Parts: sequence; C-alpha cells; structure tokens
Amino acid sequence: MSEQVAPPPASDVAPPQPAVETPSPVEPEAKKPGARKALGIIGAIVVFVVIAGLKFGLATTIGNFLNKDETADAKAGDCIAELPEVTGTEEEEVDGAKVVECTSTDAAYNVVGRVDGQTETQAKTGTACDQYLKEGEEGYVFYSIEPGKTGYLLCLTKKA
Repeated sequence: MSEQVAPPPASDVAPPQPAVETPSPVEPEAKKPGARKALGIIGAIVVFVVIAGLKFGLATTIGNFLNKDETADAKAGDCIAELPEVTGTEEEEVDGAKVVECTSTDAAYNVVGRVDGQTETQAKTGTACDQYLKEGEEGYVFYSIEPGKTGYLLCLTKKA
C-alpha cells in the first residue's frame, strides 16, 4: 500500500481579509456648455454697448434707449395723441408724444404727411408741410431733430 504525505495544516497563516474598496479619485465636474454660451452672449452685449457708446456717445445711446422716440415711425394716416396747444409761430418742446390708434379717444391729430432729412431751420419754416395741407386748412408741424443734424417732421391737422 502506498502512503500519501500531506503537508501539515498551516496554523500561522492568517485568514484572508475581505477586500477593501479604495475610492476612485474624484473627477472635477465638467463645466456646463450652457454657462459658457451665456458668458459669450453677455460678452457680445457688452462689446456692442461699448462700440455704440464710442460711436454715438454713451449719453445719447443710453438716452435713446431710455427715452425712445415713439413718433419716429409715424407716417401719413397715423394719429398722434394730444400735444400742447400752440398758435401762430409759437414753438413748444414736447416730451412723450406718441402714435395712437385713430379710433382711440386719445387721438387728437392726423398725420397728413412726413418729411425726412430736414434740418431744424427747415422744420421751423413749416413750408415742407404746405404740400400736404388743403387750401385754408390749419396745420401743425411736429419735428424731432437733434441740433446740427437732420431728422424728420410730421405734418399734422387737428382730428375732427
């Protein structure tokens, strides 16, 4: 008979330890593409404002933004809300003139004509509106012209 020799049991071998998971290194959060896009848009707006400020003057740019000329797009057939009453060759500065629906109770004047490219001197003569007024019809001139530049004038008649 043959004998088998087995190695003696190892008593000084430590029992196997459970595996400990080591945390993986923390990856930095990826920047959101939306944030980068928003910064790009804000940057473009800032560049636009700076260029407009340099080209047109910062005060004029801000002033035009805050005090938009509501009659700038007025044309024949539109109506204008009540304006201060003037007679003869009187002039009065007006703030807040605006185009309104002709069916509105605020409508006080009809725009019968518009003349662009007028200087302040030309507008003050009022002759540019003669072609839009009927014989004997009382007319008014409303203009928006910066000193030393050209602008537009509106030829108005009192709304019936």
